[in-house]
Amino acid sequence: MFMRMVYDEKLAQAAYVIGCQKTGEALVIDPERDVDRYIDLAEANGLRLIATAETHIHADFLSGSRELAERTGAKVYLSDEGDADWKYQWLNKKAGGGTYNHQLLKDSDTFNVGNIEFKVLHTPGHTPEHIVFLITDHGAGADAPIGMATGDFVFVGDLGRPDLLESAAGQTGAMEPSARRLFQTVRTLDDVPDFVQVWPAHGAGSACGKALGAVPMSTIGYEKRFNPAIRAAKDEQRFVDFILAGQPEPPVYFANMKRDNKLGPKVLGGLPTPLRLTVDRLKALDPQQVAIVDTRPWDQFRAGHVAGSLSLPMIKSFNTDSGSLVKDTEDVYLVIEPERLEEAIRDLIRVGLDRIVGWLPSSELGSTELVSILEIEPAEARAKLAEGMADPLDVRRATEFAEGHVPRAVNIAHTRLMGRMDEVPTGKPLIVNCRSGVRSARACAYLQRAGREVINLKGGFLAWEASGADVQHPEPSLGK
Repeated sequence: MFMRMVYDEKLAQAAYVIGCQKTGEALVIDPERDVDRYIDLAEANGLRLIATAETHIHADFLSGSRELAERTGAKVYLSDEGDADWKYQWLNKKAGGGTYNHQLLKDSDTFNVGNIEFKVLHTPGHTPEHIVFLITDHGAGADAPIGMATGDFVFVGDLGRPDLLESAAGQTGAMEPSARRLFQTVRTLDDVPDFVQVWPAHGAGSACGKALGAVPMSTIGYEKRFNPAIRAAKDEQRFVDFILAGQPEPPVYFANMKRDNKLGPKVLGGLPTPLRLTVDRLKALDPQQVAIVDTRPWDQFRAGHVAGSLSLPMIKSFNTDSGSLVKDTEDVYLVIEPERLEEAIRDLIRVGLDRIVGWLPSSELGSTELVSILEIEPAEARAKLAEGMADPLDVRRATEFAEGHVPRAVNIAHTRLMGRMDEVPTGKPLIVNCRSGVRSARACAYLQRAGREVINLKGGFLAWEASGADVQHPEPSLGK
C-alpha cells in the first residue's frame, strides 16, 4: 500500500493519495483544485489515479474532484447521506454533456481501489452528510484497517466544529442541533480499534476547528485518551457547551465554498495564465471595478501603493485574507514578484478566485501616482481618540476582543468585514487595531479602497496595552 499526505500549509488542508502498488491504481481523498500535484505524485510512484473521494461538502476550499474527473476520467466517490440540502448537484453536468462516473455512498458501504478497501462510516455533526473512510490493505493480508481518513470529524486534538451551518452557511438555529448530533457521532469511535491511525483533513491553523494540533497524524486510541473534545463527550450538555464555546468567526468566503462545492466548482482545465502588464496599464485600472492585489510587505505597501489596492502579502494567511477581501466576481490583478506568481495563482483558485487577469512585477511599480496609509504609535492614537478626532475599530476575533480592547471600539473580525460594512463607524477617521498590527493592515487597505480614511495602530493591541493605555473589559455578569 502507498500513502502520502499532500499538505497545503496556508489553508492547513490535507489530501491523501492512497494506492495499491500491486495493481498500480490510486485514489485521492479531499483534493484541492490544482490537481496536477496529485497526478504527478502518483505517476512519480508508478501509480495511476483512477478515483477521487470526498469526506463532505467543504467550506474552506474548493474541491478538485470535478477537475480530476474531467482531466483523467477518475471515478468520483461522494456521500449520499444528509437531507436534500446536502446532496451534490454536479454529477450529471459533465463538460460537453453527460454524467461523471461516480458512486454515491451510504453508511457501511465499501469499495476497492486495487487491493485497498475503503469502508464508509457516516459521521454527521460537522455537516449532515459527513463520512469517513476506514482503509484496509488486503494486499498485505490485513484483516483490520490501518487508518481512517477522518475528514473534518476527528482532528489531532480537536473535533470538527458543528457551528458552520449557522455561522458560515446561514442556517439559523442549526448550531446546537449539529453539536448534539456530533455528540452522538463520537460514539462511532467505540467500534474502531485503538491502533487505527487518524488521517485528518486539517492541521493547526485551520478555521474548521478551534484547537487543532500541529502533529499531522495520530491514532484513535490516543485521541480517545487525550483529545479534549472527545473527553468532553462523557456528558451531552457539557459537550455541547464545550464544542460551541470560543469558535472563531469563519471567513466570509466559507459560504461561497459550500455553495460551489455543492453545485460544482467551475472546471478550469489548468492554471489561469494572466497577462503581464505595464505599470501604466495597472494604474489606469478602476480599483472599484477590479481587485488590485498588492503582495508586497506592509511597510512597502503603506509607504506607497496604487489607489484602491488591497494589501495581501504572500504570508500564511494569503488564501484566507484574499478569499475574505476579494469578491469571486471580481477580476484580479496582482502586484507580485515573478517567482511567486504561480504560487499566488494556486492559492487564489483554491478559494474560488479564478478571474486572475493580469500581473505586474512589484519591482516595476515605481514611486509616482501612489497613495499611502498612516500608521501611528499608541500614544498618538490615545490623543486622537481622547480628542474625539477618530473612532476605534478592532478587527480581531470576538474571543480576543472579549478579553480586553480599546475603549469604545467596535469589533468586526477582518475576515468578516465584507459582509458587515454597515456596522463600521462613519464620520471620522478610523484607528484600526488587531493583536499586533498584521490583520489591521489588511483591514486598513480594504477600508481605504471603500473610501474610508484609516490609520493603522502600530503594534496593535499588544502595543496599546504595553503603553499603559486604558483597556476596556466586559462588564461582569450579575451574580458572579
